Amino acid sequence: MKDQQFWMKLPPFIQENWEKAKFERATSIQEKTIPLLLEGKDLIAESPTGTGKTLAYVLPLLNKINSDEKGMQAIILASSQELVMQILAEIQKWGEGSGIRAASFIGGANVKRQLEKLKKHPHIAICTPGRALELIKQKKLKMHEVKMVVLDEADQLLVAEHIESVKQIVKATLLDRQVVLFSATLTENTENLAKELVKDPEVIRVKKDETIEAAAVDHVYFQEEYRDKLKVIERIARLTDSKVLVFVKDIGNLTILHEKLTYKKLQTSMLHSDLNKMERQKAINSFRKGKTNMLLATDVAARGLDIQKITHVVHYDLASDTTQYIHRSGRTGRFGAKGTVINIVTEREERELKQFLKELSIHLSRKEFYEGKIVDFKPMKKASRRK
Repeated sequence: MKDQQFWMKLPPFIQENWEKAKFERATSIQEKTIPLLLEGKDLIAESPTGTGKTLAYVLPLLNKINSDEKGMQAIILASSQELVMQILAEIQKWGEGSGIRAASFIGGANVKRQLEKLKKHPHIAICTPGRALELIKQKKLKMHEVKMVVLDEADQLLVAEHIESVKQIVKATLLDRQVVLFSATLTENTENLAKELVKDPEVIRVKKDETIEAAAVDHVYFQEEYRDKLKVIERIARLTDSKVLVFVKDIGNLTILHEKLTYKKLQTSMLHSDLNKMERQKAINSFRKGKTNMLLATDVAARGLDIQKITHVVHYDLASDTTQYIHRSGRTGRFGAKGTVINIVTEREERELKQFLKELSIHLSRKEFYEGKIVDFKPMKKASRRK
């Protein structure tokens, strides 16, 4: 990164933290966006999951903050509690030694406790949209000194549930603020909605990160009757040295799956929107620290979830479209690491899955279990091989 001219514009504390992190160079999205952000340009950026998007905006944002001032100077919006907390952790890590204060404000959390945070005059607020708008309307979150607004995972924010809140939050800031949107997938519709929030934006698209060694991710599938999907999940849970994230569409089915695996003496964590903040945090921490090796999650609950060294992503229920498939699958193979994406499909779902992967130009192979290991599917020997 030091051969980049923009490096010299970043304050010493960031350079020191970069050295401490032992990063050799910036990723493609960072190289393409950081100089533009340092110039103060509005930006709409797309880059795959696991390519360093958070850091791409965090470094210019920290550069923009004057730690001597009391007012709030930046607001970051994210669609889930987990993503808010992850962004806060990144800012605290990279802002170390700067005197810059950051705080999180999320829906469902104790309002009184969050108001206490505001008394400490955070320079950066990381929020879910509903809670941010609520605090703005109460005149508790003051927007008149905000220099930068960031929408992280913008495609999840520019949806019916959040878009009006997002528009009102951006509107509450002064006209000379910088608006930045990052997303793993950027549809034409999302881009058009994004352009309503920005002024003369630069649009950056990184489809594949050349600076990250190509992730050795295998995409495989098991074909089973729906009632037999549980047996495959059991076998996956027993794989040695595995860290498995399983996507289940329905909370009811997810809970039943969790109970059945627990009955089989398999320790799993579960993550869904009906859990309270403490339960969600416990589930994530147990999985992150390796107390459990499998996390069952719904798509909504897993938004923005960043857990290192996930070895397998499992689509227990088929993704609804290619965008969802990319979002889910991107949780493994991060920064060039090896990973496996497993689809458990019925005969009908198999056709749909093959169509998805054809559109994405991804090779797909059918597998089965043999003596506790995943092996290539052999139709003629199926009866004798499956154990």
